[in-house]
Amino acid sequence: MEQDTAKTVARPDGVQWVDFNRVGVPLIEIITRPEIHHPRTAAALVRKIQHYLNSVDACVSGMEAGGLRADVNVSVRRKGQPSWQTLPLGQRTEIKNLSSFKAVEDAIIAERDRQIQVLEQGGVILGETRGWSIGGTETTRLRGKEGEVDYRYMPDPDLAPLYIGNTLVSHLRDNMGMLPDSEVDELSSQWGIKAKDAMALMLLDDGGRLEYFYNVVQHLQNRLEDNWTENCAALACNWVLHELGRLTSDRNVTAEGMVESLGMTPKGECSRIPAVHLADILYFLHEGRISAGVAKDLLFAVFRGALDSASPESYASIEEAVDREGLWFSRLTPQEYDELANQVLEGEETALVNKFEPYFSGKVKKYPEGQLQRLVGKMMREGPAERIDPKTAQLVLRRVIQERVEVSAE
Repeated sequence: MEQDTAKTVARPDGVQWVDFNRVGVPLIEIITRPEIHHPRTAAALVRKIQHYLNSVDACVSGMEAGGLRADVNVSVRRKGQPSWQTLPLGQRTEIKNLSSFKAVEDAIIAERDRQIQVLEQGGVILGETRGWSIGGTETTRLRGKEGEVDYRYMPDPDLAPLYIGNTLVSHLRDNMGMLPDSEVDELSSQWGIKAKDAMALMLLDDGGRLEYFYNVVQHLQNRLEDNWTENCAALACNWVLHELGRLTSDRNVTAEGMVESLGMTPKGECSRIPAVHLADILYFLHEGRISAGVAKDLLFAVFRGALDSASPESYASIEEAVDREGLWFSRLTPQEYDELANQVLEGEETALVNKFEPYFSGKVKKYPEGQLQRLVGKMMREGPAERIDPKTAQLVLRRVIQERVEVSAE
């Protein structure tokens, strides 16, 4: 543990400012053994450390927000040589102040390649501190490390020695929050979320996306009550991860050309799309009262402020928006499904004879699923897609195809 002194701020005109606002802020340095052998492993380690620090509220802002930085020591040795435990390491260099997981990986790759090139050309690696610029392709020398630095650390007479006993450690362990690995296991076992998606929820917005997911699930459970199933959690996860992600993609930019932000806090509060609004959208989607396309349009409308009370044209709720715009899902009647299926099959005699008839006559054992899916797609294109349920369309087509084939066989 040490105290922060200041930070430098580089100006476009080349002047370096020194910001002393962080003077006295305590810093904790976590040091690893030299046993990481791949750049991607190093980046994954820093990501996991951030997860752990966030889960115990020790560091609630991520690398991009300045809550965490990484200094990386890099050295190379010839392939096949014994490990660091039995052979001295090669001369190391230190890359300072890396501010993202990608920067950690890219900087290590660049410095590794530089050192290999120097050695292969007969050169010598110098102990030095090097820098890395985001988007760069090589590290740059900052200063040399000709020998061990004597920082002249002196004990502070006003600070007594700090002893951390087992009682305190046990108390902290019993009262700290759930650790990342345990949370991934719980998301998988309790909510049916894939481990990859669970990790993504924990990564995004400094853990805020996971808290937002919990908020959405709670509101959705309250709406569905006895109709709640594990699939509902998977539905919520998909939308919180992917549909919210599409809103902040390069396709949605401001007039100034900036990618718009969700405004998500680490506590899961989202001013642009409150959790209750997304839960309402998912409730109507799950109950079959709106289509998936309408649900996505509603999400985008909320993102654009359609439910902002400050706007005179805003809606009071998701339900009011759907009602006023006439967006409720109106399914086709059974008769309309049959008529549309027969319409789609007009001109498909070749497929009926060559693909479906051999199956129903027992000549082949495998149902022509690919042909069926093609016809379902044709049905969606030729009919009112917003009123067609794909699963129902598939069932109707199966039945009508069988009826046509059996009639022609007679």
